[in-house]
Amino acid sequence: MEDVIKVRQLSKSYKDLAAVKDLSLSVKHGTVFGLLGANGAGKSSAIECILGTKKYDSGMVSILGMDPQAKRKLLFENVGVQFQEANYQDKITVGELCEVTESLYKKAVDYRNLLGRFGILSKEKNTVSELSGGERQRLFIVLALLPDPEVVFLDELTTGLDTKARHEVWKILSNLKAKGLTILLTSHFMDEVEALCDTICILKKGQTVFYGTVPEAISKSPHDTFEDAYLWYSDEGADDDENI
Repeated sequence: MEDVIKVRQLSKSYKDLAAVKDLSLSVKHGTVFGLLGANGAGKSSAIECILGTKKYDSGMVSILGMDPQAKRKLLFENVGVQFQEANYQDKITVGELCEVTESLYKKAVDYRNLLGRFGILSKEKNTVSELSGGERQRLFIVLALLPDPEVVFLDELTTGLDTKARHEVWKILSNLKAKGLTILLTSHFMDEVEALCDTICILKKGQTVFYGTVPEAISKSPHDTFEDAYLWYSDEGADDDENI
């Protein structure tokens, strides 16, 4: 399988603070890659640099064979992005927001079909402010999938969802993966990572402390479960709560 995302020795600093240090990773076509770490580990900065929305200090990034900074407009016709703290006008309806988002792309899938698959079609005429936290989260995923992307970036994709809804989202994403969608995600739910991710990278203070599969992460740690292994690698909770 070809590498859809390639990152080589990516570094990003803010004055004297090194947010990302020599990050290298590759994501193959039709796979799910998990970028993990405690708050402040550098995940947000890494993703922003990979997407080209933030300039990095050194290194190389390629998505679908393109430099995301030089080919941003062309690239985003084929890349979907969902962020945990997406800000939209509260008084806009779900349907209106989908239509506005559709207009940004040359091609887009039927948003009503996506709303139905994610269980929120009945909310089409509701304003975004009327949605529950879980419904908003599902809407943000729908918006990321509207351009029928080849690659999608998902940030804490099931935050606010109940167990049933989380599993339904996993099933939808697994089906999309089987059809060739490439996914890079962040998550603090280790059961989600185990269920979805083919490969993971755990960051600690901007540096890679583990890269490989979930079973490899367990076997190379002193623990028997992935959640405990992750906590061991990441020192979750020991870092500053500030997102970097």
